[in-house]
Amino acid sequence: MGFLKRLWGYITTLFRTKTESMMDPEIEIEQAISEARKRDQELRNQAARVVAHRTQLESQIEKAADQVGEAREMAKQALLKAQEASNAGDAAGTDKWTKTAQSLAMKLQASENNLNGLKGQYETAQVQAEEAKRAVQQNAMRLQELAAKRMELLGSLQQAKMQESVNKAVEAMSATMDSEAVSLDRVEEKIEIRKSEAMARAELREATPDGAEAELREAVSLAQADAKLAELKAELGL
Repeated sequence: MGFLKRLWGYITTLFRTKTESMMDPEIEIEQAISEARKRDQELRNQAARVVAHRTQLESQIEKAADQVGEAREMAKQALLKAQEASNAGDAAGTDKWTKTAQSLAMKLQASENNLNGLKGQYETAQVQAEEAKRAVQQNAMRLQELAAKRMELLGSLQQAKMQESVNKAVEAMSATMDSEAVSLDRVEEKIEIRKSEAMARAELREATPDGAEAELREAVSLAQADAKLAELKAELGL
């Protein structure tokens, strides 16, 4: 079981290494930037929802405050009505307006509780909204850094490609020069062979009767030429 696990790990590592070596660096850079932009957009969407929640709470707090103010004012009016009925000796009116004031007081209390709860939520939402904005700002700066890094990497990649092209040209030149050197060496070798063969034939020719006869004729011709020159010098008195 342990061997199979190690074997599977080796295969996956080998596959990942081979895959990474085959990937184009320029495409990898663009993929990284694209993923960073996608995450940035997702973060902005989430932050927008957080800020929108705070804005919604502001609107709800405003409405709740209006409800508290209205309930408070209505309760006061009911108390005044109950006091008036009591002063007038109207027991039924006094009971009516007292109960109305109690009901409005309960409504006021509920409205105030709701308002306080909304204010507590708003405080939390405000903190969360500020954190969300900071996160968006920090991520935007990070995205700008990645964009700058992208330009730098692409520049380095282009330089690497240019250097690779120059290296290939130099290698091609070296290969051409080497091949020419080999060709000249072969020519020189052929010439040396022909010279050696010619000298060998001459040496062999001298060693044959025909060669000796030719050498003798040449010597006779030279002797006759010398005698002729001596004759001419005598005629000239030289």
